Amino acid sequence: MGVNQRVRTWANAYNRDGYVGGVPILTEVEAQEHRAALEWAESQLGASMHYKSKAHTILTSPYKLATHPLMLDLIEALIGPDILLYNVTYIIKEPGSTSHVSWHQDLTYWGLSHDDQVSAWLALSPADEESGCMRMLPGSHANGVISHETTEDDDNVLLQGQTVLGVDESQAKLCPLRPGEASFHHGWTLHASMPNKSKDRRIGLNIQYLAAHVRQTKHDLDTAMLVRGEDNFGHFGIDTPAESDLDPVAVQRQIELEQRHVEIAGTA
Repeated sequence: MGVNQRVRTWANAYNRDGYVGGVPILTEVEAQEHRAALEWAESQLGASMHYKSKAHTILTSPYKLATHPLMLDLIEALIGPDILLYNVTYIIKEPGSTSHVSWHQDLTYWGLSHDDQVSAWLALSPADEESGCMRMLPGSHANGVISHETTEDDDNVLLQGQTVLGVDESQAKLCPLRPGEASFHHGWTLHASMPNKSKDRRIGLNIQYLAAHVRQTKHDLDTAMLVRGEDNFGHFGIDTPAESDLDPVAVQRQIELEQRHVEIAGTA
């Protein structure tokens, strides 16, 4: 099966179920190399890169992954040829961690004008039932926005502990990924994940893509980066891709961008 046919097959599954998993992007050796790049950066920063926004503006590895041609081919099939890279974030569960993610929809608090958005999740280590891979509720994207409750739970990775109550978990499907495989899900698809009970870190690169016509409705300070096609709208300020790793000016700018993202995503 050629690349174009595979992309169409994956896009059809995504449109039907609200997600598609097991899409091979990298070899396991390549995934290990990108994991090593992340862990080198953590050693330099003296801190985990978990949930740090705009990672592609300070590290070359996540930028290369977010702009991988096969990633963009599938995104184009889903939201069209004019693609903005909105955010890139490592999501890391340490071995034996009690961290989890409650049932939620990605777009709940983001303030975006349209739902032409795709969340990609690229595994850099095994993501399976033991390590707390994602669970998806097939077809839930067709229901549009669902009411969320905010909760107080220190183990919940989400900024507000936002949770959809009453989910029929018997309908949920595991979305396991081998290192180098990716999943893609719609912004209204209900998904969750459990704690990491394995002896290895569960490392995923979360990448957010938008169609170029999407805009931020909360204010005009949000930023993004054109990665394919044309931006004829100019709704966002322009993020700068990392040309080297951990450039001090870029690192300081990333701190500001992350705070702005928290202010956007952390309020209703």
